[in-house]
Amino acid sequence: MTLFAGVDAGGTTTRAAVHAADGTRLGYGVAGPGNPAARGAAAAGTAIERALRDALDGLDPSLVAGSVAGVAGADEHFAGTLRQVWAACGLTAPPRLVGDVDVAYAAGTPAPSGTVLLAGTGAAAARFARHAVTDVADGLGWLLGDEGGGFWIGRAGIREAVRALDRGLTSGPLVELVSAHFAVTGAPRRRADRVVRLAQAEPTVVAAAAPLVTEAAAAGDPRAAGVVTEAARRLAATANRVHREGPIVLAGGVLTADGPVRAAVTALLDGHELLTARDGAAGASWLAALDRLPDPLAAHARFVRAGERVRP
Repeated sequence: MTLFAGVDAGGTTTRAAVHAADGTRLGYGVAGPGNPAARGAAAAGTAIERALRDALDGLDPSLVAGSVAGVAGADEHFAGTLRQVWAACGLTAPPRLVGDVDVAYAAGTPAPSGTVLLAGTGAAAARFARHAVTDVADGLGWLLGDEGGGFWIGRAGIREAVRALDRGLTSGPLVELVSAHFAVTGAPRRRADRVVRLAQAEPTVVAAAAPLVTEAAAAGDPRAAGVVTEAARRLAATANRVHREGPIVLAGGVLTADGPVRAAVTALLDGHELLTARDGAAGASWLAALDRLPDPLAAHARFVRAGERVRP
């Protein structure tokens, strides 16, 4: 039996999948954040190894004929860490290291040319031709870019809530949800100061606030609605900077989950063929098998299932 392995390592979660050559999924593993730029190479490597070991549980790693690792925030130096992880898991050949946009695109379509708009913790768009990235927009990290991604949304929502508290305002869905998220009580200014300290001490809690912003927007909070509108505008602009032909795959938790950001982005990208990405680890596994498959297009549906069509 010939096996293929794929890894999708992002700023929040790492996933690994192992498939047979016919597209049957034989193993799966999930671990914590695997972005080396945000977490460091050692921590990212540990998360990837944990997910990969779980995916290979009960399988013979020597049967893995090819593997792809899509890792957010990785550079060429991280390839050495991956070689160590693969060897520790019993795989004889190191993986092909690609970006998270590569596996996200493959998780949505087998088309050789098109675009992926990825909004998870971070945000980026990439144009593909012959399954290779030809242009990229954003993906500049939470500090300097990633406009419209989860961290950006969380930070913008927290900023709006803190500014409201600074003016003595304590009511409204966004302020209430952010206060509960950070478990702060008391006078408005005291709440604001506490939120600022907690957000600055641990940036991951900022991205975790993104769902609160969309929840507040859905509840009619005007501050949250403004954040959602601006996030969608920036995401659509990022996609339009690189898109030329083919489908646009919507990927990442911000855009694959039903909610106001996804709805606003799809409206702004009206007229394009929009698809929703499935599982990134499965997309990575399909990429690993791509050159060995007699009919890659047909096999894609078995590996990851065809991306859900948003609009023709």
